[in-house]
Amino acid sequence: MHPRNANAAPAPALPRSRQLRLDLLQTFEAAARHLSFTRAGQELFLTQSAVSRQIQQLEASLGAELFERGHRKLALTEAGRVMQRAVDDSLERLRDAAARVRAPARSRQVAITCTPGFASFWLIPRLSRFTAGHAQVDVRVSATLEMVDLDRSDIDIAVRLVPSSSGKGPLLFEEHVQPLCSPKLLRDPRAPLASPADLARHTLLTVDLPSESMPALDWEPWLQLMGVEAVRPASTLRFTQYAEAVAAAVEGQGVVLGRLPLLERLVKQGKLVAPFRGSAASRRGYFVQTAAHAAHNPDAQDFLDWLLAEAAVNSRQRIAA
Repeated sequence: MHPRNANAAPAPALPRSRQLRLDLLQTFEAAARHLSFTRAGQELFLTQSAVSRQIQQLEASLGAELFERGHRKLALTEAGRVMQRAVDDSLERLRDAAARVRAPARSRQVAITCTPGFASFWLIPRLSRFTAGHAQVDVRVSATLEMVDLDRSDIDIAVRLVPSSSGKGPLLFEEHVQPLCSPKLLRDPRAPLASPADLARHTLLTVDLPSESMPALDWEPWLQLMGVEAVRPASTLRFTQYAEAVAAAVEGQGVVLGRLPLLERLVKQGKLVAPFRGSAASRRGYFVQTAAHAAHNPDAQDFLDWLLAEAAVNSRQRIAA
């Protein structure tokens, strides 16, 4: 055997009559799958006779019969089965290649992270006002106490509840705290709530936070404002989520330290009432931070503008009241 000469002229191209035409292979694939020229024609919008002629042309170019034509019955020959496997494999590889190179349709999305309390009591009740004007935008809310690294995540916007002295980004609003309870608890003659000292007759609803060791630590700013050094409640109910403590308060199971303005909606609805006058600044605020990649997301910018506008409206309504 002589080695091939690298400088040898390329093999002559096959005559056009012997070249495989893609349209004929498509017709063959349909006919081999259905084992019917009629059904293949219906699928390809061809007549039965047109399918038959194309199969004959393919057979002529291959020099082999692909179908055994019986009375009202069609079967593949051995050559036909070989071609069917080859065509099916080629089409599958083409579909895989197309799926890899096809540019995916990018969905319009805004991802926000915030505390569960902010999500439940402030954001979600207002969210329909944003989605109504941005029907094509998917909003993803991640409600967590975890401080997400915006530069290493797909989150666009973060609303952080942090000490006011260390807040970064635009301020939505500062937090104030005030005891709140259900109206039926306030009307209970067996345990009046006429003064802060009366909290000793009631159950305090508290939230265990990972960074706070004392279960009632979140009550301290308000207690100091009222001049009450310490309160020994009749009992406490402790929860891992603020929403759970608020739900217990609505059901009349105790007194919760209301975080305002988060719970203003429940107060306006009459589900919670303030037994005492006076709220205390918690020295914390809700600040908005945006990821660097959000600058390239117009929908994220729209969501940020909407957040700030909603907070401004909420602030004006609070002042007017």
